[in-house]
Amino acid sequence: MRFSLIICTYMRPHALLTLLESVKIQTLYPDEILIVDGSTNNATKSLLEQHLFSNLTYYNVDEKDRGLTKQRNFGLTKVSNTSEVVCFLDDDVILASSYFEHLIGTYQSYPDALAVGGYISNEVVWEKGDVFNRSKKFYYDGWMRDEPLRFRIRNWFGLAPDSSPCHLPTFSHGRSVSFLPPTGKVYKVEHFMGGVSSYKRRIFDTLSFSTYFEGYGLYEDADFCFRVSKLGTLYVNTKAQLTHHHEVSGRPNQFRYGQMVVRNGWYIWRVRYPNPTLNSILKWHLTELLLMKMTFLGIIISKHRKNSLNEGLGRLVGWFKLVFNKPKISS
Repeated sequence: MRFSLIICTYMRPHALLTLLESVKIQTLYPDEILIVDGSTNNATKSLLEQHLFSNLTYYNVDEKDRGLTKQRNFGLTKVSNTSEVVCFLDDDVILASSYFEHLIGTYQSYPDALAVGGYISNEVVWEKGDVFNRSKKFYYDGWMRDEPLRFRIRNWFGLAPDSSPCHLPTFSHGRSVSFLPPTGKVYKVEHFMGGVSSYKRRIFDTLSFSTYFEGYGLYEDADFCFRVSKLGTLYVNTKAQLTHHHEVSGRPNQFRYGQMVVRNGWYIWRVRYPNPTLNSILKWHLTELLLMKMTFLGIIISKHRKNSLNEGLGRLVGWFKLVFNKPKISS
């Protein structure tokens, strides 16, 4: 299958170069690589001019096309008409050499697939085991990992997710791809991470990434996945592995991030569940308030007290804003 790779980047030239070096050694190489750069300087362009990568085209976008979802939409306008699949990668990941071989191979093994997500391998330590005798562990498909404190506390209050990983609970606040174990299996899902994603090109004839998610674009991937899932099936292939290195440059400040967590979280919940029950609405707000209190608790127990304070205040402001100014859900 012919496939294109779009990498949207912003002020991360060295991280991008590291990613491209891992693309260079792939067992299955992209038919085209589109770099969509929103940087306000020439550092990324200059660095790429010093290194040669096959099938690569560079674009620098101005203010009107700057921001993750806008840059992705811009990149889609440049994709070759002969491509059958479009892949997206964050600029701070590094691919295993067989990443694209497994990712693209999923479409051949599962002809109903409209979208396939990859698997980040370096963020969670998993062990084989399914004996449910350790309260601080999360168990899934014969494997176990540490259960984050926020989920343990939610369970105490009856607010644990009521769905499997990568399926959104009726009151949102679910488990991400990081709760799928490295089994080597392909899992049917509702959502996955946009920074390690791929889609059949034909879906972009009717869908585009929502510009509601401006700038950093938190949860834009879930929004798009939920809209794609109304058209067909999504999968995650745990053999399509890469590592994520969380480049700090280009991220929003913690206050703004806190607001985005709440407002964007509300938005994607209502995309998936346009008419939630009263019980689900109550649970959404109770969970949000509980997570907010845990963020403020970081002022006391965390080494990054200022970040905890700013994020907590951002969450509080974002939650109050929902009362008077709810986001408008786009189609």
